[in-house]
Amino acid sequence: MTALGTLASRVLGMLRDAATAALFGLSGGGIMDAFVLAFRIPNLFRRLFGEGVLAASYLPVLSAILERDRTEAWRLVSAVFLRLAVGLAVLVAVGEVVLGIIALAASGSPDIQHFTTLAAIMLPYTFFICLAAQAAATLHALGRFALPASIPTILNLFWLAAALFVAPRCSSDKMVQAQVMAVAIVLAGIVQFTVQIPTLRRIGFRFDYDRGAVQQGLHQIARAMGPMVLGLMVTQINTLMDSVIAWLLAAPNAAETTIAWLGDVPYPMEQGAVAALYYGERLYQFPLGILGIAVATAIFPMLSRHAARNDYASLSEDLALGLRLVLFLGIPAGIGLVLLAEPLAKLLYERREFTSEDTLRTARVISSYALGVWAYCALPVLVRGYYALGDRLTPVRVGVAVVGVNFCLNLALIWPLAESGLAVATTIGASLQVVILAAVFSRRNVPIGWRALMATILRTLLATLAMAAGCYGSACLLPPGSGLVASLLDVLIPFSVAVIAFLGTARLLHAPELSLLFSRSSVPKGQ
Repeated sequence: MTALGTLASRVLGMLRDAATAALFGLSGGGIMDAFVLAFRIPNLFRRLFGEGVLAASYLPVLSAILERDRTEAWRLVSAVFLRLAVGLAVLVAVGEVVLGIIALAASGSPDIQHFTTLAAIMLPYTFFICLAAQAAATLHALGRFALPASIPTILNLFWLAAALFVAPRCSSDKMVQAQVMAVAIVLAGIVQFTVQIPTLRRIGFRFDYDRGAVQQGLHQIARAMGPMVLGLMVTQINTLMDSVIAWLLAAPNAAETTIAWLGDVPYPMEQGAVAALYYGERLYQFPLGILGIAVATAIFPMLSRHAARNDYASLSEDLALGLRLVLFLGIPAGIGLVLLAEPLAKLLYERREFTSEDTLRTARVISSYALGVWAYCALPVLVRGYYALGDRLTPVRVGVAVVGVNFCLNLALIWPLAESGLAVATTIGASLQVVILAAVFSRRNVPIGWRALMATILRTLLATLAMAAGCYGSACLLPPGSGLVASLLDVLIPFSVAVIAFLGTARLLHAPELSLLFSRSSVPKGQ
């Protein structure tokens, strides 16, 4: 059920993006940029305090208490819910005041007015989605996975319904349509939280706040949160920083071509830059979620057990195995996204308001992000290696340094490459982060096993070369066409040829990673 819920969420997420693209196009007069930037704010807090660090630090403590005393466990759940709700309510209230001040100070700027209006509507989503994530973590601790797995689909369904049916019928004004979408997101958050309450009550939860009784558990959660918040904030700051730069340095209209507050320097980007980054990001996160996060989640318990036993040889072996698997799949996935970026963007987004020019801009961003898929997938695996050894600060230090590098690269690359420069900077930053973390881990902790890793990379590159030739050749042979069927074939046929070519070449090269993927007998010995 969990796998089906995740799959349903991914498919609905693609449909919601396609419907949103059709409604607003890449720019929509700057409305889509404002909408995406406004949505990033509650989404950032969701990842930090919802399904991110709070849930990760809370779940082990709750699981341990459940083993010995259900009453104490429910008191801990009550205390965390209450503190989280109060903290989120204060956060939302302060955020609304700040947005109001910004709106008053920039009353002459339509772009800022659009952003502050949409952000003010969507900010309460922070409150409900973080509580929903906390409820889901509680259900996980009690062995209930089906309902939490379906929670993301609720947002996608509300978003999709608003984009397809409600917003277009409410008004032809793009700003009004965006406000309808924003309201739908908040309503989805309310449902995502409230739908879990009956299940929690059925399994015994009753609100029972007794701070003194659970003080130790609360301290454990707080201690575990600190380094994890810093680590996760690095990624989120990078993402938000890219969007803010794209929004601030995009020309507000065709008449304004220079930036007055920078001494009449030409604008490096046009409206739609933030949206192009969003659509490109959504596509590269597919292989990240399927490969990088999945492998990292699977090997983390093994790495932790090896570290607890001081079995560093096995830890090194399993970490290297995890890296080999994500590189074996991540390298061809990234190159495949580069080759199919334009057909994919056309298939998913090009209809109604989303033009062929929007497709080309989005495809360039997808290609720029896709070059770093191998690094995005390897990064969570490497970080889990540090976590298994109890080292949560080194990934943070490296990440903070990379944020600085990424910011400098952003400013250096946006003028020659427009919004694609921001994606290229992210790719370079992620690649640098992986190389540094791997080198430091191998030197400071245990050797990773570079010989086996390099052999995997070499075999994978050869198989990827054959895959790229097959993909490109089959795409060139396809006759030109228009319409949904032609767009679908432009993706499916080269993709199918690419998969066959890659797997066939990997088999000819006797790639051991291939048997590891398909043979249950070849799973790591730590399982």
